[in-house]
Amino acid sequence: MSRPKGTPAVWQGGTVWLTGLPSAGKTTIATHLAELLRSGGHRVQVLDGDEARAALSAELGFSKEDRDTNVRRIGYVAGLLAEHGITALVPVIAPYAPSRAAVRDMHAARGVPYLEVHVATPVEICAERDVKSLYARQAAGEISGLTGADDPYEEPVDPDLRVHTQHQTVGESVRQVCALLTARGLS
Repeated sequence: MSRPKGTPAVWQGGTVWLTGLPSAGKTTIATHLAELLRSGGHRVQVLDGDEARAALSAELGFSKEDRDTNVRRIGYVAGLLAEHGITALVPVIAPYAPSRAAVRDMHAARGVPYLEVHVATPVEICAERDVKSLYARQAAGEISGLTGADDPYEEPVDPDLRVHTQHQTVGESVRQVCALLTARGLS
């Protein structure tokens, strides 16, 4: 079976960290990318932020310290998977730059490939999508501490890739990430 166009030929394992606001499209990109990579014979695991938080950090709240701990835990698991030849696709808000830097450093210390993708969808577009009704609930006063609304999101200064989902299809976004994998010699 030949690999689909745009799919990396060889990826020895690594982490693709997708960060952005709630409803930016991180998980959508990750799940479509996972399908594409799997169809090319790659071992892939999506570590969805909500699912990983429930499994790894259920006792944590949403303070800055707790969010930092959650991100580091998910990053640790992603690094373990990547060390064993699995591509870990990690769609996680990860709102704070120091937490993301710690995950990058953790990977570097272990010699594990790591790519940071900023899914740079404007908050207005995310609020229109509002796939989990978070923005509506925050506007109604039902919740507080929503990243990008009443809690900060520190945009990556120098990500490996910045994807603007409001200007392209999911397929185009996925192809951008695949092109990054190829350009970085990870294919």
